[in-house]
Amino acid sequence: MISLRLVRVIESHSDELAAELIAKLETSSRTADLRKVPVEELRRRLQEILRDLSEWLLSKMGHDIHKRYFEIGQRRASQGVALSDLCWAIVLTKGHLWEFLQRQGFTSSPVEIYGEMELLRLLDRFFDRALCFATEGYERYMQLHKYPQGGSTEKRRRSDKEHSPR
Repeated sequence: MISLRLVRVIESHSDELAAELIAKLETSSRTADLRKVPVEELRRRLQEILRDLSEWLLSKMGHDIHKRYFEIGQRRASQGVALSDLCWAIVLTKGHLWEFLQRQGFTSSPVEIYGEMELLRLLDRFFDRALCFATEGYERYMQLHKYPQGGSTEKRRRSDKEHSPR
């Protein structure tokens, strides 16, 4: 008994949410490699999920999510996007949806609260799976093409400097 009202709100605001997410991804230092991906491609992928969120949460099976996100992981690897940037993009997408839902305001009826909690649980499960399957697709691409793990060496060097003890 998820809150279909909130799912429908997300679906009806999919264009707005996609535009906000693209702006967030373009300006985040954690997703700098996503600039290698054409903006229109990012927009289509985001809208594909957001417009049909109820289907992804309620109807699609695990193998559907696996197939879609495995392909996305392979595609991002082929585009030279660092794995960490791909992971952060998924995490930022999930966080953006949570923020959007909070802005919509939660209701006070126990049944509605239960439905909203169930929606949040399904969103968590969906994005956790998406993250894992995208990572598997990315790693498979890297193995097949004999690339070192994790994207560009420049990105790894930057990350090493940021996290090294001073």
